Amino acid sequence: MTRSVAIIVVNYASAGLLSQNLVATAAAMPYAEVYVVDNLHSAAERARVQELAERQRWRLIALPDNRGFGAGVNAGAREAWRDGATDLLVLNPDASLDAAAAEALAAATAGDRRVLVSPVIRTPDGRTWFDGCDLYLGTGETRGRRARDRFPGAEREEWLAGTALWVTREIWDLVDGFDEEFELYWEDVDFSHRVRVAGGALAVVPGAIAIHDEGATHRASTQRSEAKSELYYYFNIRNRLLYAARHLDDEGIRSWLASSTASARAILLRGGRRQFLRPLPPLRAAYRGLRDGRRLARAELVRRANQR
Repeated sequence: MTRSVAIIVVNYASAGLLSQNLVATAAAMPYAEVYVVDNLHSAAERARVQELAERQRWRLIALPDNRGFGAGVNAGAREAWRDGATDLLVLNPDASLDAAAAEALAAATAGDRRVLVSPVIRTPDGRTWFDGCDLYLGTGETRGRRARDRFPGAEREEWLAGTALWVTREIWDLVDGFDEEFELYWEDVDFSHRVRVAGGALAVVPGAIAIHDEGATHRASTQRSEAKSELYYYFNIRNRLLYAARHLDDEGIRSWLASSTASARAILLRGGRRQFLRPLPPLRAAYRGLRDGRRLARAELVRRANQR
């Protein structure tokens, strides 16, 4: 089979990261067409991205507003499929991989086009950031594979991080792309779940390594490396409950609702305790995420009750 590979990167105020990471990845994959989907941040940022895309001969898909990650990937994929792509490499602006990693990902789908694959993802200092993750269905918590020994017998589902994904056309057609309501965070958990339900498989490729500066796309230059943005808190808290509404039974939704405050607290603590010296932004994001997530989950319970 002759492959045509497209690299899809969704950008939002990250022109500097594109000039570092995407330039390097594109150079490692000269056979790939590059599509940059720019969610509008400002006129100045749009001009920077446009200049970079023209200089690098990338395809720029300039959206009129900020539609989030899933909608951005969908927009890029539509163009890539229309242009004859057979495979997509979906990559964050703060992630990169080399030629060997790209070849390993492509090889992992050579024998089975219905498998969604991811590289092992490391931080710039060599720490493993992702080598497979599980969603624990009883609590809605996500943990790395290495935690399995600590939770024997727990009901869980594997998922792959959207930071770097190799997606065949066959996988895409199984699920018709990303669910755009997630916007940011959990869209990859949802995508992985739908791939599995539709008959596809998931795999992490040990021989493929991507480098990821975690959170660089949502962290100001003055913030500590562990700091998280309001967007991070809001969408992680909200979308946990959106996922429940999409995929759990009534009992599961109620269970995740009951633990939503504790879950929100745990998500806030990912940013460290020093952030609470100025507590308004994280607490505001948590309040909004809980409010909107609970509203979505409860509305789904009502909808189901009315259909019975």
